[in-house]
Amino acid sequence: METINGFFQSLTGTAAPHIMFIVAAGAAAFMLMLGLSLLLIAATDPVRRRLGRLAGEVEPEHKAVAHVLQALEPVNKYLLPTREHERSQMEKSLAFAGFRSTNALPLFYAIKTGLAVLFLCAVLAASLWLPRVPITTLLFLAMLAAFIGLVLPNIVLSHLVERRQKRLRNGFPDALDMLVVCVEAGLGLTASIQRVAEELRFSHPELGSELALVTAEMRAGVDREVALKGLAERTGLEDIHGLVSLLLQTLRFGTSIADTLRVYAEEFRDKRMQRAEEKAAKIGTKLIFPLVFCLFPAFFVVAIGPAVIRFVEVFKVLGDRVGQ
Repeated sequence: METINGFFQSLTGTAAPHIMFIVAAGAAAFMLMLGLSLLLIAATDPVRRRLGRLAGEVEPEHKAVAHVLQALEPVNKYLLPTREHERSQMEKSLAFAGFRSTNALPLFYAIKTGLAVLFLCAVLAASLWLPRVPITTLLFLAMLAAFIGLVLPNIVLSHLVERRQKRLRNGFPDALDMLVVCVEAGLGLTASIQRVAEELRFSHPELGSELALVTAEMRAGVDREVALKGLAERTGLEDIHGLVSLLLQTLRFGTSIADTLRVYAEEFRDKRMQRAEEKAAKIGTKLIFPLVFCLFPAFFVVAIGPAVIRFVEVFKVLGDRVGQ
């Protein structure tokens, strides 16, 4: 510190070199934060990422996934299910959750296997600090941990499927109303679906992306019937299945699409009202457990607690008198 003060004093010739040291330290900290901010802005710049993808660069997370898949390629035949029915069901579940890549299935089973091995090794490593645990109990805990590692990804996948289908179901009424308006305004079915997809891009991005994929398939030459059936298969929603079946029947028989959509919109509003009434009717039953276990004990303590305390005091006085 004295050397630094002497250096600043020799440069400035003043008797207060510590002031210059504070100024220099502040300037250095400012330049450091400015450089880090510029690096962060450059790393998160969407234009830079877009140009990198156009130039053929691969993002780091995609590189990591590619390396993992390449390393697991020799053992995929041992990880993936052998039965075609189980494999197709898992691919369908992954598609419902939004994972439609060809690498989704092997990566999912690699995650399951990795978690099972990780939990198993964690229990075996924890046994070093538990020397008194019997070997049978330790083996049971290890097998239980491996089983949890195998089941946990399925639970997470089911939650993701349920959440995505809930978002699709919440956005479907708006999409149906806009589709009716577009068709009644004179647009064709393909143009109406494209317009609805553009409008739902921000409010309901999942449903908007699915409808945009339908229009892209139609423009690429895929038959409308095949594209609409693909929409129903990718989402797995009964409401969209009904809409697709209705549209296919309308296209097959040549009836008015506007009338068909208007009738289905009315029926869908009735179904939505019925679901809302059903949920409202279940509220009374669902409130029983919170009331019994949370509200009623507090109410009894407030209402009956003082009387109980008074009774205890009275019986205590009576006991003292009897004892005398």
